[in-house]
Amino acid sequence: MDRYQALQSFVAVVDAGSFVAGAEALGISKAAISRHVGELESHLGVRLLNRTTRRLSLTVEGEIYLARARELLAGFDAAQAEISSRSGEAVGPLKVNVPVSFGLLHLAPLWAGFLVQHPKVVLDVTLSDRVVDLVDEGYDLAVRIARLPTSSLVSRKLTSTRLVLCATPEYLRRHGSPAHPSELAGHAVMAYSLLSIGENWAFDGPDGPVTVKITPRMRTNSGDSCRSVALAHGGIVLQPTFLVGDALRSGELVEVLPAFRSIELDVYAVYPSRKHLTPKVRLLVDHLVEAFRVRGWPA
Repeated sequence: MDRYQALQSFVAVVDAGSFVAGAEALGISKAAISRHVGELESHLGVRLLNRTTRRLSLTVEGEIYLARARELLAGFDAAQAEISSRSGEAVGPLKVNVPVSFGLLHLAPLWAGFLVQHPKVVLDVTLSDRVVDLVDEGYDLAVRIARLPTSSLVSRKLTSTRLVLCATPEYLRRHGSPAHPSELAGHAVMAYSLLSIGENWAFDGPDGPVTVKITPRMRTNSGDSCRSVALAHGGIVLQPTFLVGDALRSGELVEVLPAFRSIELDVYAVYPSRKHLTPKVRLLVDHLVEAFRVRGWPA
């Protein structure tokens, strides 16, 4: 019996809630994962899981063993990371969190190159606009878009972007172009609900800073939805250039109130600590930094 594989299978079944889901998480067959757990139970001489046709549950012994199994697996991963750090080789699982739209548009094309360069790495990429806790949730690295990096984390700047007020020429032909941010009250405005400045849109105008309280016709936690509505002549949006830059360059969207510039944001790779930084994290950060340098950002 491969004890590491058996421990890994047991923990995967518990975390996933079933043998089928656990097998999918590990990329093995249901028969294999069932055999691993069965061999582990036989070796220990106890039942770890109560199995019924509808659900799984841990036995008392299973609950005790689960905590130890997690410790053993974590220790194995830590030992592997320490050895790999000495060799300088990127090895093992690499858990990454990235924003949804930026991740799909600008990061997804970069993963394949990294995997080709580092074949012993297994990437686990989660797309979410929620700010995750890297330490508590076990992430090695996150990409964040913010005005300033989080002080408790180590960060490297990848690129920058700015928020642009924009709409289609057709929408502006029908409804007129505002001459001042205060005139946004008379327009259909589509708001991204996770925007850090909320619904108090801030601009730096010819006569100084201007902040206006907008009343959206639509709120959404998806920047892609805002862009789609704008492209369908539905209204004015305030979106980052990484999302609307192509449409602005093609003329599908035009900048509204160009004399009033909104906030600039930076894109950072963040990780918990420089201490004991593993090669896989360092090499991924280097890969991202170089990719954006070559692409000639900021957008």
